[in-house]
Amino acid sequence: MTRIWHQSFTVLDDVPHYRDALARHLRSQAAPGTEIDFHGMKPGTYPSDYPGTHIGYAYLAGLHREQFAHAALRAQDEGYDAFLIATIPDTAYEEVRTLVDIPVVAFGQTSVLMAGALGDRVGIVNFIGALEPQLRRNMRNYRLDQLVGPIVQVEAEFTDVMAAYADPEPLLDAFTRAARTAIADGANVIVPGEGPLNVFLADQGLSRVDDVPVLDSLGTCVRVAELRAAQFRATGLAPARTGFYGARPPRPLVDAARDFYGVNGTLA
Repeated sequence: MTRIWHQSFTVLDDVPHYRDALARHLRSQAAPGTEIDFHGMKPGTYPSDYPGTHIGYAYLAGLHREQFAHAALRAQDEGYDAFLIATIPDTAYEEVRTLVDIPVVAFGQTSVLMAGALGDRVGIVNFIGALEPQLRRNMRNYRLDQLVGPIVQVEAEFTDVMAAYADPEPLLDAFTRAARTAIADGANVIVPGEGPLNVFLADQGLSRVDDVPVLDSLGTCVRVAELRAAQFRATGLAPARTGFYGARPPRPLVDAARDFYGVNGTLA
């Protein structure tokens, strides 16, 4: 059996329509014998049920990295086979990858890498405009910036995406318009940004706009997590452990630093 810890940037119980659709879709994509456990941010993390109230500010978005680091350490301690960062800005990916040896799969990086097998100019279509600077910087750091072309926002708010589970046509139309804008700017494969939009589109069976593929980002991440978990079990394949961005600190050093800052008590 393969156990995957899914970590959302959303407080999942605040958005039950998305939570339930997410679980239904990703379990349908997983191989027999794969167990996915869904985790969100700690209740009360945001002043509303919408993480976009924080996501556009570097300091506030950075504070939330610690919840991902805390979750990854728990995942490894509890015997999970892979850790899935299920948010397109790949929150805390660099830090988490240095803390644990189990595979860490990041939504943004994995989606764009896999999309590159389907086309040579990736368009990202999302609904949080404030994410674009983070996505551009991440892609530069991953050396994928030449693959990513237009980043286009759907004319919809978070509440519209949540409402679309009951009334899908307005959001389907808005996404199609945004995707066509990206296609007109040269995109020949589309990555839906943010989990709620991705899961909604997959739930509706939308996999192409005109003749351009639309990747199921999170479904793809689950399959990659399964592959990475199998590789880790078979050969111990893990990231490089050299240099500032790769070296894994001793766990007692990590625990002592987290205790000093009160992290363990706050997030327990």
